[in-house]
Amino acid sequence: MSEIKAWGFWRAVLAECLGTIVFVFVFIGLSAAIGDRNNSYPDQEIKVALAFGLAVATLAQCLGHVSAAHLNPAITLGLLVSCKISPLRALVYMSAQVVGAVAGSVIVYGTRPETTHSLGVNKLNGVGPGQGFGVEFLLTLQLVLCVLAVTDQRRDVGGFAPLAVGLSVALGPLGHLAGISFTGCGINPAQSFGPAILQDSFDNHWVYWAGPMCAGVVAALLYDYLLAPRKDPCGEKTRGLLCRGSKQEKDHRDPRPLESSRGPNLSTLTDHLKLI
Repeated sequence: MSEIKAWGFWRAVLAECLGTIVFVFVFIGLSAAIGDRNNSYPDQEIKVALAFGLAVATLAQCLGHVSAAHLNPAITLGLLVSCKISPLRALVYMSAQVVGAVAGSVIVYGTRPETTHSLGVNKLNGVGPGQGFGVEFLLTLQLVLCVLAVTDQRRDVGGFAPLAVGLSVALGPLGHLAGISFTGCGINPAQSFGPAILQDSFDNHWVYWAGPMCAGVVAALLYDYLLAPRKDPCGEKTRGLLCRGSKQEKDHRDPRPLESSRGPNLSTLTDHLKLI
């Protein structure tokens, strides 16, 4: 609970909220501007996929150093299961993302031209709820796996992490190009919820929550225990999950000088004196 007293924590929450507002505004705006219901050629999907992916990459570059730029409850849940953030931070992040998605949808609704009636509500197109769940699950699975891989401290991806995540959203093997025709490619429960609540359109809306959230959990378990197992004991991971998250997160939100920089520890000096 001590992290809520730090300004860095609330700056990160604000970044998640503002980032989701911009993300939803860009997504809905681009969908309305680029999407043409009278044009069924593949170039429409390519335009939306590229615009969507580049928007994610840009926001990740802008906000990554503040809050890690989750902007997606499924990603936040995956990082929680992977013990990279605390349960409290995950809960507040998800709340900020949902609030940001609704706020972004309201902004689009208030500024859209009179000729534009769409708010980018995701709907199933030619597939049943079970099939939609499978599509959303697979789409989000590859996204969360990408996020876990590029944020793994054992790897050195340099400054390419935001671009990798953006490409995963836009051009990944199961990204927008594969799923936009079937489910609208939600892969983000908050982004799906914002337009839906304004349009009061909740037909099969559970698909856009259950699929991505389940994928976030499965992706974290797959990566941590099968694809790239860690050497730390399971007990330490569980303790981090139930208590305050990973050591990396603690160092990020509450940076303190090392013990050696403050001078020798009294207990250490006592032990040395006993040996003498």
